[in-house]
Amino acid sequence: MHAPEPPSSEAELLAALRSGDENAFSALVDACGPAMHRLALTFVRSSAVADEVVQEAWLGALRGLDGFEGRSALRTWLLRIVANIARNHASREARTVPFSSLALAHEARAERDPALPTDRFQGPDAPHPGRWVSFPTSWPTEPDSALLSAETRTFLAETIASLPDGQRIVITLRDVEGWSSAEVCSVLEVTENYQRVLLHRARTKVRAALEDYFTGESP
Repeated sequence: MHAPEPPSSEAELLAALRSGDENAFSALVDACGPAMHRLALTFVRSSAVADEVVQEAWLGALRGLDGFEGRSALRTWLLRIVANIARNHASREARTVPFSSLALAHEARAERDPALPTDRFQGPDAPHPGRWVSFPTSWPTEPDSALLSAETRTFLAETIASLPDGQRIVITLRDVEGWSSAEVCSVLEVTENYQRVLLHRARTKVRAALEDYFTGESP
């Protein structure tokens, strides 16, 4: 006997979940579970803790399913639950994650603070204030090949991991996980402007680190 087909629309999936359909729940776990775990790992230190976060999120989602109003996609709602729970776990691990109530203050500061050392740009009395002192060095003629090397991937991962939490989380979700700007803002509950600033600063720092790496100028 063939297993029942999974629901074909989110409305059907919600109805099946609310009726206690185990096949619908299994389909949802298969579809969203890996992304939930990867999101949790951007906040917490270990896969084991990420597993705890995801399990807690599933329990919270099942308890709150009847109250889900569909104002966002089901996946986004689940990921927001994960982010909130993971943020609490991160706080207990003494990691600082600058979102939620701190977002506006950090947004204002992020707009003021330079993403790179100011000596890389011409000063206010220079002929062209704010421009590069010298343009960034070009990467190797075959950057795709270089970027595919295991050593470079490790360096890139370490560079991202060393970023301030907000920048690290946003660049991971946008550029590693491939999330849209709208989904990042919705899940992390931050403004588009704050997300944009964090992403720009993270990309700038990663680009500068890779530039030094490829030209042999890294410390």
